[in-house]
Amino acid sequence: MTLAASSEGTIPALVLGGSGYVAGELLRLLAAHPRFRLAGIMSDSQPGEALHKAFPHLACAYPQTNFIPQQQLQRLVCELPRAALFCAAPHGAAAALVDSLLTAADKAGTHPSVVDISADYRYANAAAYQAVYKHEHGAPGRLPQFTCAVPEHLAQSRTPHIAHPGCFATAILLASVPLLQLGLVSPTLFVSGVTGSTGSGRKPVEGTHHPLRNSDLYAYNALAHRHAPEVAALALAASGVQADFAFVPHSGPFARGIHVTVQGQLARAVDTGQALQALKDFYAHAPFVRVSESAPRMKQVATSNYAHLSAAANGRTIAVMCVIDNLTKGAAGGAVQWMNRLFNLPETTGLTAPAPGWT
Repeated sequence: MTLAASSEGTIPALVLGGSGYVAGELLRLLAAHPRFRLAGIMSDSQPGEALHKAFPHLACAYPQTNFIPQQQLQRLVCELPRAALFCAAPHGAAAALVDSLLTAADKAGTHPSVVDISADYRYANAAAYQAVYKHEHGAPGRLPQFTCAVPEHLAQSRTPHIAHPGCFATAILLASVPLLQLGLVSPTLFVSGVTGSTGSGRKPVEGTHHPLRNSDLYAYNALAHRHAPEVAALALAASGVQADFAFVPHSGPFARGIHVTVQGQLARAVDTGQALQALKDFYAHAPFVRVSESAPRMKQVATSNYAHLSAAANGRTIAVMCVIDNLTKGAAGGAVQWMNRLFNLPETTGLTAPAPGWT
């Protein structure tokens, strides 16, 4: 579903869950966006505090902006006829929060568009969500109003709101959906992925503690990561193929980025050149996906909304490598890409800056 944006002026943007890494990345992108302007950012933990205290690197963009409480943000939702509502609230809290704001908007006759970056609206039904997250869904009645997909795999949503897939899920889906949809592989895929420490969130935990993570590499939740069911469901929706994903995630000694390698048994003989051409053709109209002969590196995409893919095949097995920035393409950038579409803007608006290359 797309809603026409005004041909002139700006579109007010609201951010929920405003003090985490993803919210900080959203703010960075919104500061440079030519159409969206920040109208309010909510933080229950820091209401009234200056935004630049949580994000000193954004002080030049938001020198006078303070976090606001939920009640004040709800007033904005009810006063603004149209608004872009980004939800970066934690899993488990986002569903009820978004539901309360949309309920208030319905009563006020306003029409915010929501892109949720948490996990709360990624599943088609509450039972599937509860099976993974082990608690009841906060607003099961809202689930039919959300569609979950990476933008490259769904040209247009039929629902008014979007749930963005997780960062690992985004990278895995970009690499695996072409293989499944084109019938290149048997429907059992083996995935190895490495993520940066920002993927664990802002609150310090053992997995992100610098002395433990620096100069190290280790697997966690092997074959039991919560993104695996999400990937399988979204791959089925995008490709029509029910596939099994054997996923082993790893913690890498860097802050930003994800590298995944997806391997599968070929359904027919394909060499590397044919595999690369298949990927290039599949993503020919995807402005943020690059396919190249050389192996992708995370520094090529860090801080950008681009995904770089490559592949190798030997007639029996295929491997597809994908790198993305977990905070940008895997979260905030993908959310802005979707919101651009919901407001009938070119999906590349505000997102075409290249990676710096030497992060």
